Amino acid sequence: MIRPDDLEHCREAIRHGSLSFHAASKLLPAKVRDPALALYAFCRLADDEVDEGEYQAGAVFRLQDRLDAAYAGKPHNAPEDRAFAAIIEDFEMPRALPEALLEGLAWDAAERRYDTLSGVRDYSARVASAVGAMMCVLMRVRDPDALARACDLGVAMQLTNIARDVGEDARMGRIYLPLDWLAEAGIDPMNFTRETLPTNDVRRMVKRLLAEADRLYLRSEAGIDVLPLQARTGIWAARLIYAGIGKQLRKQGFDSISMRARTSGAQKLGWLMQAGARTSISLIMPKSAVIYAKPLPEVAFLVDAASRAKPDQKRTSSVLDILAELKAREAGIGTDRPMA
Repeated sequence: MIRPDDLEHCREAIRHGSLSFHAASKLLPAKVRDPALALYAFCRLADDEVDEGEYQAGAVFRLQDRLDAAYAGKPHNAPEDRAFAAIIEDFEMPRALPEALLEGLAWDAAERRYDTLSGVRDYSARVASAVGAMMCVLMRVRDPDALARACDLGVAMQLTNIARDVGEDARMGRIYLPLDWLAEAGIDPMNFTRETLPTNDVRRMVKRLLAEADRLYLRSEAGIDVLPLQARTGIWAARLIYAGIGKQLRKQGFDSISMRARTSGAQKLGWLMQAGARTSISLIMPKSAVIYAKPLPEVAFLVDAASRAKPDQKRTSSVLDILAELKAREAGIGTDRPMA
């Protein structure tokens, strides 16, 4: 069980660090909201440490140690770590899920780039869908079909984030747009990071990314409607708020380089009201056949891990591989160029 003081610390961390999730979490029942806040606080801490730290590879190694300690029942002496260890025990959290998140953060530390949209979905599965699958575990949802739709929602949200942050990422030397899209437009990645402009070609790429996100937002809706009733409004709110960022990008002519898409408090309030209405509608509408759609190939491993009755608590081989890769780079053995 999460200590009250640790939970309050996590609540404050999310209040200041993730406005969208904090707004949506208010609509979740306490038995889901409290562990969800603790989960997001741990994930946010992990993301910030890798994203903002000067020594990214070292941050990944420290996170691996923290994860090892939490699963050993001996968490580091920090509120987020103690709260996450309590979640592991209370909900039998499959280790493959936070390991997937760690792997995605390690890809960031390794400055990995992605050749195709499938590669971008691979990355999104790890840094976003893994969190969605963990949220399902907190709701005691282990049904593979519901998990697949939760993973759709995670990928959609991350694609929205990528579309919103194209300019900001490029100015930091990061590219999450598929490299084959850049090649089709005749854009050299190195030149793109040196001089990032909102050209028509770049706007079209943002538009394509949002179109894929919209497809997955629609697929995710069937999954929201089979979640526990008390949790539906909160997840609907998250879906609508994130999709609202994409709508704002459209109003900006898909320019996410010279400006950043922002949504207002009034807009968020409107989406919260819509979320309540969509929950009410779900009570009278029949289950959508879309719930049975196959999971994206890139998220299938998450669905498999989260749906198991007896979760595996061992490190996954893929995480071991990327950690070994980072250690090689630290030792000067690896290449200096970003990996595709």
